[in-house]
Parts: sequence; structure tokens; C-alpha cells
Amino acid sequence: MTEDSFRVAELLLADLKCSHIMMILALEAAGRQDPNLVRAMSGLAVGMGQGMTCGILSAGCCVVGMLAGKASEEESEDSRFVDILEEFGGWFKHRCSEEYGGCNCSDIMQFDLNLRAQRCPALISESWQKLNEILERYDLDITHPPRGGEAGEEADTLGFLS
Repeated sequence: MTEDSFRVAELLLADLKCSHIMMILALEAAGRQDPNLVRAMSGLAVGMGQGMTCGILSAGCCVVGMLAGKASEEESEDSRFVDILEEFGGWFKHRCSEEYGGCNCSDIMQFDLNLRAQRCPALISESWQKLNEILERYDLDITHPPRGGEAGEEADTLGFLS
């Protein structure tokens, strides 16, 4: 078991969902905390509450967006953004379709807590590892975000609501 697998298990025992865990792993890798961002991942959990797209995939795409997406009118997204999304999404779809018949939460865990306990921890860890491999191949270092959000910088995720 890897260190990440232990962390995934620890977070699952704290009743966090797959979408929370993917973002927490990314934030921890960058030496950051952002409770509002983690809380926002709740909306992706359990296939957006309907068994639709797995929260591992949707939150993984949010991690890509955090690293390579656009955050303001003045910014432009990284030119590799769509390619990274396509690669991660394509890998996840292929991986889950082969084993579970699809990449929806309803395909993977079928709303069965026993299946969730059997399948989701390993799938989260495997997806986290794959996402990191893809990011590394595109020369994006999750521990050093390319712009903004540096460790020690105050997160202002919902500043527009102030």
C-alpha cells in the first residue's frame, strides 16, 4: 500500500467522498488548504447525487482546472488544458468501462455500500496516481502550481461573494 493509499483510506474513514479526497490530495500536495474548495467538491459526490459521472473523474478534472485552467478575465488557460482533460477522462472512461461497464457512479458502486467499500478506495488511489503521471508528462508539477495559490498564500476562492 502506498502513502497515498493510506491517506485515501484515512479520508474515507472520516466520511469524505471521492470528490473531496481528490481535491484534498491535490491541495495537500501543493501545501495548501482551501475548505471552501473542498466543500464545493460535495456537489460532485455520488455522481452529483444522481449516480451520474463518478466524482473521482469530475474532481480529477477540477484538479486539472486548478492547475491549468482560467481564473479571471485577464488570464488565459494553459494551452495543454484540453489535452490533459482528454487524456485523464479518456483513461478513466476506458478503465471503468472495462471493469464496471461505465464510468458513472451507478456503474461503479451501484448504490451499494459494500461495493463502494470494495471498489472506490483502490479506484481513487489508482486515479490519483494516473492523474499525477499525466500531469508530470505535461510538465505540470502539482506541488508547485504555475500561478497563484502558492503555499502560504491566502485562498480567496469565494472572494467574489464578499
